[in-house]
Amino acid sequence: MLLRGLFNKFEDLVRKPNLDEKIRIFTDGNCDYIKVIQEYYPVSNIEYGQKIKSLNGKKLIVPIRKIIFGDFDPNLIDTNVNESVNSVLRGRLAKLVRRTQTYAKSKYALLASLELFRFYWNFINIRAKRLTPAMEERITSKVWTWGMFLHKQLSYT
Repeated sequence: MLLRGLFNKFEDLVRKPNLDEKIRIFTDGNCDYIKVIQEYYPVSNIEYGQKIKSLNGKKLIVPIRKIIFGDFDPNLIDTNVNESVNSVLRGRLAKLVRRTQTYAKSKYALLASLELFRFYWNFINIRAKRLTPAMEERITSKVWTWGMFLHKQLSYT
């Protein structure tokens, strides 16, 4: 259920792939991704690979890069960005940290927290060249503040 919700959101944000413009997806070795990805996209329109990690005691063994769909260089398969975002989310949102008193008590509260974080990350958080990701994508021309966000007059179309 959670995985399908993730792909519903993903589908809203990402262009539809086709034979000329395939989409490339990399995940960990969770088998559920294979089934769900096939439900959302024709296999001919995607390049999908998994990076499978395993431990020998406490030591990480060299990960296996496995092409599931498509024809591309398996050395391109990498999940470091995904793991980095996961780490940032867990570091900044206590609701996502395991074994904490502030765990997410409802789906609504968790989703609201994630949307606030997403706004912060894209509109307030200054990164390279003193720009936010929203400025780099030309969605906005200024760095937002929480005050601007909280006092923004909404318009409905």
